[in-house]
Amino acid sequence: MDNNADNFTTGSIPKKLLKFMIPIFGALTLQAMYGAVDMLVVGKFGTTEGLSAVSTGSAIITFFIMVIAGLTMGITVLIGRYIGEGKQERIRWVVGGAVCFFGCLGVVLTVLIVVLASPLASVMQAPRESFRLTVQFIRISGAGTLFIVGYNVISGIFRGAGNSRLPLIFVAIASVINVALDLLFVGVFHMNAGGAALANIISQALSVVVSLSVIKSQPTLFSVKRKDIKFNAEIGKFCKLGLPLTLQSAFSNMSFLLICAFINNLGLTASSGYGVAQKIISFIMLVPGTLIQAIAVFVSQNTGANQPQRAKSATWFGIAVGASIGVLCFIMAFFKGAALASLFSGDGAVIVKAAEYLKGFSPDTILTCISFSLVGYFNGRGRTIFTLIQGLAQSLIVRVPVTYAMCLLPDVTLTQIGIAVPSSSAFGIVLCIGYYIYLEKKENDNKNISEDCYMSQSDMDINR
Repeated sequence: MDNNADNFTTGSIPKKLLKFMIPIFGALTLQAMYGAVDMLVVGKFGTTEGLSAVSTGSAIITFFIMVIAGLTMGITVLIGRYIGEGKQERIRWVVGGAVCFFGCLGVVLTVLIVVLASPLASVMQAPRESFRLTVQFIRISGAGTLFIVGYNVISGIFRGAGNSRLPLIFVAIASVINVALDLLFVGVFHMNAGGAALANIISQALSVVVSLSVIKSQPTLFSVKRKDIKFNAEIGKFCKLGLPLTLQSAFSNMSFLLICAFINNLGLTASSGYGVAQKIISFIMLVPGTLIQAIAVFVSQNTGANQPQRAKSATWFGIAVGASIGVLCFIMAFFKGAALASLFSGDGAVIVKAAEYLKGFSPDTILTCISFSLVGYFNGRGRTIFTLIQGLAQSLIVRVPVTYAMCLLPDVTLTQIGIAVPSSSAFGIVLCIGYYIYLEKKENDNKNISEDCYMSQSDMDINR
């Protein structure tokens, strides 16, 4: 590990933050394209039933990945905190505890997904024609859950140490192998959806093997011994940080599933238009997704090093960068929504509906960069309970109710429905700013109390 490059407690904030963000953005982009490749290859060489199976099955697997990613974020923040505090020896305990805990979690999830593949497909209302293939896709993908867990844990460890380059390399390796195996299994062997699932787990497995070999070459940071791999107190610490993030992510995802259900009631064209818009939004959200991860690590290291002002400066810089990019995304979404939608669909009516939704959604391209940066700041400080409350409030008080209310309007447009998302983000920003001001006041009061105590002690010393 390059201590100077990966230690964020010293040096230029803009230079180090941007250098850390770029690989994260690249990794998230590859992950977004990862699932798209399965759809493209199965759509080209498979069947319509296979395409439906990949679509439905991927939604289920993605939900479990979100659960894992939320928990591993706790590892990222905790390692960053220990690096800032100079407690390098504790990183071994975190890594050892993570191997034990997530190894067991991976086994449990593997069994659950494989055994419950058919009920899960039923819950998702998989079409009768593609039901068998959907179950097959879920079952094969579920068998590789341990590798998915391994990738997320290893990436979380490296990002916590300030190294976002290696996770990018790991996901790039998995992506290249996945494309090759997709073409082989689906295009040559005609294995349809099952081939896409098999390609996924093999590519993830090989990526984990490569990452483990890299870990062995990092003795200064990852000198984990056999005795360190056990259940220990660090597990409770990173679960306490990660569990609220997991719940927040799960509830947020469920709120968007409800929105999808509301829009489905408006007809096939509206449903398809919303689906196309969501594909575009998934790429727009790569910037906020990068910010929340990068700022959390930057803040965690500086919080551990007792440099709160540096943590705040990094957050405001991240907001400025994100909002600047968000303005460009706003212009594209608001004025060029139809052009973007035409990349995913040739149906004129669907393109119109997608453009309608993007126009209402467009302010969120800026607002989400601000809200995610602030959430990254609170995550880095270990205030994940607040981020859970804030996320639930956004979903339950604004996003879902506003969407439902809009859908009840006569002759409602998708632009009106799309407004619910930026409205919830604006509400979240207000909550974040209020909590930020609360923390500032609390810390200033504590500082004043400490100074008063120091002055009182000094007076006593003089009197003596």
